[in-house]
Amino acid sequence: MKKIILSTLAGLALSSTAMADFPNKDIQGIIQWGAGGSTDTVMRSVSPHAEEVLGTDIILTNRTGGVGAIATKYVNAKKADGYTLLMGAENPQMYKVLGLADIDYSDMIPVNVLARGIPMLVAQNDAPFNTMQEMIDYIKANPGSVKVGSTGQGGLASIVMAMIESEVKLDVTTIPYNGDGPALTALQGGAIDVMPAVLGAAVQHIKAGRMKAIALVDNQPSPVLPEVGIITEALPGLDKYLPYGPFFGVFVKQGTPDDVVAKLTDAFTKGAQAEDFQTLMNNRGYGIMNLSGQPAVDFLENYRSVSSWLVHDAGFSKRSPEEFGIPRP
Repeated sequence: MKKIILSTLAGLALSSTAMADFPNKDIQGIIQWGAGGSTDTVMRSVSPHAEEVLGTDIILTNRTGGVGAIATKYVNAKKADGYTLLMGAENPQMYKVLGLADIDYSDMIPVNVLARGIPMLVAQNDAPFNTMQEMIDYIKANPGSVKVGSTGQGGLASIVMAMIESEVKLDVTTIPYNGDGPALTALQGGAIDVMPAVLGAAVQHIKAGRMKAIALVDNQPSPVLPEVGIITEALPGLDKYLPYGPFFGVFVKQGTPDDVVAKLTDAFTKGAQAEDFQTLMNNRGYGIMNLSGQPAVDFLENYRSVSSWLVHDAGFSKRSPEEFGIPRP
């Protein structure tokens, strides 16, 4: 018995030393969405600054599928030691009601909620409409002919389309993609006609003339694209959902030691304060949040409430938010 106790104490001592030395090897950053999209852009922009603080490399890998659920489950299956980070967007906050997974961000620890974006609708340059009202009129006159890109139920595109269809029924053909990056590439190639995307992922394409903006899914214009109209001009009833948009954050598995979380939080907090990161985010229309600790938890809980009830009221949730104790906002 004495040997067992001594062995256990020795193991705990080694574990404590390992945590005190964190990080002593590369960290894996698992990005929920594909290359070139919003989540990918934010994470690849902030990670070099976090690496400098941590003194080690963060190896970034895009692990797509299941509206981000594949990456989320992958990270949740790893050790709670801080060496595997989930770099994700808002989607997990709807997993439980959509039946995609039995975990969401309330089952993880937020290292930092870095930024949030503004949704918008973009179209290929040859699309026969230029505004939201023109798009609605064209779809009504040509049912089933307009191809709309999607990132799956619970993805940003599905939420935007659910909002729109709460006001007006549109007969469109939905084409799925593993993230807004691949979908925006398909849009430029003419494979789809319209894509609900994030301003930050689309703005450079718009300014370069590779696609055109239809409307911001917001109730106020953006200084990044001041000439683009807002969706409530055509659908004023959507004002009750707005402002609404994606967010991007770094998370670790529940049970990760406090000192490790503290080191990661410090690194990404400083990364989010870096001048070039802030300049990039502002130029692309993202809002810097830089939330950690209880403020991050409070933000995530409110977002989960709004999002879960939105998809439930839109009719494509598989289970009621009430089953998970998610209050109606």
